[in-house]
Amino acid sequence: MRRSAQKPLLLVSLVGLLALAACGREDEPDLVNGKTLFIGEGTCGSCHTLARAGTKGTQGPDLDEAFEQARLDGMNDQTIEGVVHRQIAYPARGSIMPADLVTGDDARDVAAYVGDVAGNPGEDTGALADVGVQKGGKATAENGVLKIDADESGALAFTASTATAPAGPLEIVMQNPSPIDHDIALEGDGKGPVVGTGGTSQFKTTLKPGKYTFLCTVPGHAEGGMQGELTVK
Repeated sequence: MRRSAQKPLLLVSLVGLLALAACGREDEPDLVNGKTLFIGEGTCGSCHTLARAGTKGTQGPDLDEAFEQARLDGMNDQTIEGVVHRQIAYPARGSIMPADLVTGDDARDVAAYVGDVAGNPGEDTGALADVGVQKGGKATAENGVLKIDADESGALAFTASTATAPAGPLEIVMQNPSPIDHDIALEGDGKGPVVGTGGTSQFKTTLKPGKYTFLCTVPGHAEGGMQGELTVK
């Protein structure tokens, strides 16, 4: 996850890291979290191309190209995960990639996702396919309350991607049935608390006619698809 002017230098670095790459882990990685963080604004995808994540960054190496031949030579997912994990923790000196861009379990999840898909043709499936894809559905305010719930599957989505409300006082309410913490906010016009499974995030605001963006402010969630447009008339 670092800038490299020469592809051979990148490949040499990868080979050199193999002996140092930590491949084992005590628990299973959260690939959904890894992909969400990878494509999040200002993180990996802004600099790296990775086809299955839908990112086309050019400042850093193309991760599909970097690992395609390595896979053909027998490198497996866990080894690639270890290489990427170490590159996240120890960027090359002079790299534009900051140290500790993601840390702890988040870094392990990002590395595991890259290890799973880099240089591996195809498309993400299941919950991974929903990351970054905004779901449909429309919500309409009733009696001064706009209800937009989090998707119960754990995908980074609300139950609606568009909403309408009349101008004036408005209470925005989100119930969170998903296994992931979420909140709901209106960009520049209010925010509810972050809540876990079974919690309710809500706030009150007063709006003029216009278009507004509602979103989850948990890092990476809006970039992963958890946002939509509110039209106030």
